[in-house]
Amino acid sequence: MSSQPTNYRQFWPYYLREHSRILTRRMHYFGTGVAVVGIAATIATGNLWFLLAAAVGGYVPAWVAHFFVEKNRPATFRYPFWSLISDFRMFFMWLADRLQPELKRAGCLAAIDIDEPEKPKPERKTQQKTAA
Repeated sequence: MSSQPTNYRQFWPYYLREHSRILTRRMHYFGTGVAVVGIAATIATGNLWFLLAAAVGGYVPAWVAHFFVEKNRPATFRYPFWSLISDFRMFFMWLADRLQPELKRAGCLAAIDIDEPEKPKPERKTQQKTAA
């Protein structure tokens, strides 16, 4: 694979690697959450100012994270559509507790911050049959 993604299938792992630090992802989650609320408020009220708030509230925390935490250039500048899709994909995968395997496949867990260890799988309780 070339260093620059040429399709979305290549872009997704690239995107995750550009978000390898937990604080970067947390700031993205916050921004995406603000954006979701702003979009919902726009739909509910018809007030387009909420849409502006969604865009500003979504991008500012993410860009601050890239420049000061991750110390890289936001992928939005080069891949705006794929980045927007991936912001929401990462957010909703995180909410569904399905992001860790994706990070592992993308090779991000080695660079992960110490405060986000891989979550242990919950133990399954098996019913033991007792003889009466």
